[in-house]
Amino acid sequence: MILDCLFFHSVKDFLDSQTEEGNAKCGSLTFDLMTFRENSTLCFEDDLGKKKELHCSERYYVPSEITWLLRTLNFRTVDIYGAKLGAFSRNDNLSTEDFEMLVIAEKM
Repeated sequence: MILDCLFFHSVKDFLDSQTEEGNAKCGSLTFDLMTFRENSTLCFEDDLGKKKELHCSERYYVPSEITWLLRTLNFRTVDIYGAKLGAFSRNDNLSTEDFEMLVIAEKM
């Protein structure tokens, strides 16, 4: 699965690019393209210098999926915007550079 391999590498490259001295580091990473689920191991050192390891399972969503899910729950208006970390605004168009989305929906 070439797409699976490409998506896996882009997620891993993104996580690796965010790693700085003293921050958590992603140990292992697998991504299932069929379920959009990422399983990873996060390694870090706590404030007391003790090494910790978290086993994580995250589910990713794409805008079309979020729109479909909300419409099946009778939301009539679904708007999706880009979101900068901690700065949500309706003025930001969603782009491939966004790691988060701002979703605003209106119930029927």
